Amino acid sequence: MGHGGDVIAELTADHREVDELFHQFDDAPPGSEDRKRLVDALTIELVRHSVAEEQFLYPAVREHLEGGHSLADKELADHARIEHLLNDLQPREATDEDFDLLVREFRTEVTAHVDDEENNLFTRLREGVHPYVLEELGDKIRRAKKAAPTRPHPAAPSAPPANKLLAPGIGLVDRVRDYVTGRGQ
Repeated sequence: MGHGGDVIAELTADHREVDELFHQFDDAPPGSEDRKRLVDALTIELVRHSVAEEQFLYPAVREHLEGGHSLADKELADHARIEHLLNDLQPREATDEDFDLLVREFRTEVTAHVDDEENNLFTRLREGVHPYVLEELGDKIRRAKKAAPTRPHPAAPSAPPANKLLAPGIGLVDRVRDYVTGRGQ
């Protein structure tokens, strides 16, 4: 979390972290505690990443790109599907019968979303948005990830201004829960 650079570099670095966590998951023995720990780490990373995108990236997409409203709506729909899968995974243990199946479904959704962002959205941002704006968005994304929730909250708003108002408070509660339970440590 917090890699530096413009918004595209920041989010791409997040994507590589997620890829690495998925590779670690593949290497962990089926049914092991390591798999549950890695799903928790993936959840923390992806929820922070998604909340930051929803607060700052997608409003910028709407503002700066032709067809930005439909692009942002598509990305938000991707996030909603991923967040519901994360919510379904949270109470499950790695030994649960459907754990690996849900992780595969989750990974498929995440991979498709990342591919679309990196091959379509980021290209359009690089071509259509001034580098200064991209740098500024990178800074905003990094700050937002620090205060963002660490658990899925599918019922929480995903658009400004409500998400900018509620996410820091929800994030604080999540971090306290994580500290008390040792999640993500």
